[in-house]
Amino acid sequence: MATENIFSGLKVVDLASFVAGPGAATILSDFGADVIKVEPPDGEMWRIGQKIPPQPYSDEPYPFQLANRNKRGVALNLKAASAQQVLERLAKWADVFIVNTPHPARKKLKLEYDDVAQWNPRLIYADLTGFGEKGPDTALPGFDLTAYWARSGLLFMTRDAGEPPTWPVAGSGDNATAVAIYAAIVTALYRREHTGKGSYVTTSLLAAGVWSASVFIQAALCGANFYGLHDRAHPANAALNTYRSSDGTWFVLVATPDKIPAVVKAMGREDILTDPRFSDPAKLAQNRPQLTAMLDEIFGSQPMSHWYEVFNDVRVPFGAVREPREVANDPQLRANDIVVPLEGAGEKLTSTISSPIQVHGVTKVPARRAPGIGEHTDEVLLEIGFDRPALETLRKNGAIPVDQKQAA
Repeated sequence: MATENIFSGLKVVDLASFVAGPGAATILSDFGADVIKVEPPDGEMWRIGQKIPPQPYSDEPYPFQLANRNKRGVALNLKAASAQQVLERLAKWADVFIVNTPHPARKKLKLEYDDVAQWNPRLIYADLTGFGEKGPDTALPGFDLTAYWARSGLLFMTRDAGEPPTWPVAGSGDNATAVAIYAAIVTALYRREHTGKGSYVTTSLLAAGVWSASVFIQAALCGANFYGLHDRAHPANAALNTYRSSDGTWFVLVATPDKIPAVVKAMGREDILTDPRFSDPAKLAQNRPQLTAMLDEIFGSQPMSHWYEVFNDVRVPFGAVREPREVANDPQLRANDIVVPLEGAGEKLTSTISSPIQVHGVTKVPARRAPGIGEHTDEVLLEIGFDRPALETLRKNGAIPVDQKQAA
């Protein structure tokens, strides 16, 4: 068990599936919370996420491990009548209750806030939806690809002119939303410290997506003039563009106006600053494609290692575009505890990605494997007040499975 930490003693019931809700619970677990993962007797679909294209294929359940480390597992058939007894005990035990079941199904299962809060008025009930709790599309099923990316406008904006929308990395919007629902939970916990009252907190994939896209959405709200989709050969700003070095490495250059003189000097091309085609804003606007073509030729004349030194010397922001296997081996990740060891998940799955929050002076709980389906069902139910005969009755009624599985 975890040593004393920020959330030691905090009790969390994670009834959510896939990534965002479980991800929020994982962040709490990283700082010592006791998290109980509740899932159907057959397990949730994300346990086989690595076998659903276009996710990278593996025999190792890496997506589920990432979203569910450090938790205890309970298998519960919510459709069984006696499951309500278990939910009541869990709600009375818990400080935090995380749910992402669609509201129509939630209502049938008696899993809404009013159903649960009657058992524990100090409970923080965290509700995660695709499109929000109100409005015409509140009942739509929501995934990060549909709600966070497409509906928010992000999928429209993150492509080049003339190109169709791309397919973003699955789970990327979910993980951003996980941080949002985690923030809502800790905000409510802070409120409870002052008032003693529980809270119903919520966010949605749509809200998190619009927040991520908020600079452009805010521009739309005030009627700003848009430049249109990015076109790297005809950019709105040649100093904020993508270029390729001689060894084929693409990189992003973000040279703000104050950095441009130093950058062109370091490139050995101070003539650009006095070139009449770029001498004032109006002429520059007319000749951005020519400037971009010049920069393409310059940057294509040297390898990325050269430009790494040039850009670093003048402190201009840039970023080489890396593919996943390069990122996984980036020394910055281990130096900053972004990638950390994972205990007990198998010979191949020996490391995982830590949550993006660090508190100086506080060591996170060492990451250990996700639970098997219902691995801790008996242990948890005995802990929250059931006895052995009651467990057998729950099994006979179909609320909990007969067998416990010991590995994820």
